[in-house]
Amino acid sequence: MTAPLEGIRVIDWTHVLAGPACAYYLGLLGAEVIKVERPGRGDAMRHRGGSDKARAAAGMSTAYMTQAAGKQSLALDLGTAAGRAVFHRLLRSADVLVENHRPATLERLDLTEGATRAINPRLIHCAMTGYGRGNDMAGAPAYDVNIQAISGLMTLTGTVETGPTRTGAPIIDYATGLAGALGVMSALMTRTRTGKGAFVDVSMLETAFSLMSSTIADYRLTGTAPRARGNAANSRSPSSGVFKCAEGQISLGVNEEGQFRAFARALDRAEWLDDPRFGNPEARDRNGVALGQAISGVLCTQSADVWEQVLMAAGVPCARLRTLPEALDLTASLQRGFAARGSAGFCGLPFAMAAAPDPTNATDPQALGADTGAVLGDLGYAPSEVEDLQAQGVIGFGK
Repeated sequence: MTAPLEGIRVIDWTHVLAGPACAYYLGLLGAEVIKVERPGRGDAMRHRGGSDKARAAAGMSTAYMTQAAGKQSLALDLGTAAGRAVFHRLLRSADVLVENHRPATLERLDLTEGATRAINPRLIHCAMTGYGRGNDMAGAPAYDVNIQAISGLMTLTGTVETGPTRTGAPIIDYATGLAGALGVMSALMTRTRTGKGAFVDVSMLETAFSLMSSTIADYRLTGTAPRARGNAANSRSPSSGVFKCAEGQISLGVNEEGQFRAFARALDRAEWLDDPRFGNPEARDRNGVALGQAISGVLCTQSADVWEQVLMAAGVPCARLRTLPEALDLTASLQRGFAARGSAGFCGLPFAMAAAPDPTNATDPQALGADTGAVLGDLGYAPSEVEDLQAQGVIGFGK
């Protein structure tokens, strides 16, 4: 079966997490991905991130490797005229360019979206920046933690006591990578009808906003500014949220009337259904503190593991709080083969489809410049030309 992006060549001129993740996702769908890095040190993420200092020192940090499998590595100095000439030839052979550089960098190198699409009118140029184009902040640098701060996301996380808190993982980076991949796929679909390339302008800030869509809509429609609510459920239902048990904690999503009835019976508290304080949603909202105390009083008699089994059997939305190692061992993780959708040891796509290529065939993350010779040969450079470029320091080779 043909993979969705088989025959599509993607040039990955990105660094850190969001851009490389976008190109990685496209590769998981069958695209050929060529990563372009500066000779010598390459993507800065090769040398930082993750808990393994030895790997980072060797230019293979776990943070880099996470989205590096299945890519060819071309070490090319775009700061030189000769390097840009090579890049132009590469762009003429490509379908997609993914980059996450500031506009000033593109202008300095004459690689703006206008310039790249003049080189190849069928090219999809995907630019991923902190704040997108066409605004006064277009040139400002940004990392995931900056966007979490400026978007308002951090003020929604934590409690009044803890103050604003960053999420435990770089969710904006990876969400932006998915947004970029969606934009590229949309542009490729359009190209099948028009034959023309497109510019895809991806904003990390707008990605953060999209992750807060219901919160933003509530604010726009009501004028009520959101505040940190800790582990309380977004539904604001008093029977939802995180509750302590005799051992561990459990997250409840008891929002609908049928769910509350099943919940009360599963806790052996059917009398709640006739209690005027709890008998209907309006009453429960008015008596939310009392209901929360009643729920806590029951849940503290058993472990979260026991309650999860009891409540799930009753069809009540719930989940015991788990560590990441525990979560990766869930049957839903193992039986659906999430880990197997990426190259060995690395995450894959969050969906399954029959046409997806076998990720076990993907190459491991490559050393900087490991594929320089092969890529240049494919572009038609003679061995003597390659040697000359190497002598000039325009290209580099893997060790």
